[in-house]
Amino acid sequence: MKLDNIEFLINGNGEVTLGRCGPVRCAATASDYDQGLAMLTRRRGESLFELLQRLDSAIEDAYENNIFADEINT
Repeated sequence: MKLDNIEFLINGNGEVTLGRCGPVRCAATASDYDQGLAMLTRRRGESLFELLQRLDSAIEDAYENNIFADEINT
């Protein structure tokens, strides 16, 4: 599976960050030039690639459906 939405974001005016986010040991976040799109936490047993696949889907949900995932600030 290609990560088309992540690639689109990085090639445009956005960024993806992987790593610690406050008390969250491993997180993946995505934002474009003016808003946060997704903030995900890595699940127990989840591979890094699986986390990136979820992030890719969350970016698509943000752009297509105005659904912004936030698993960090809940």
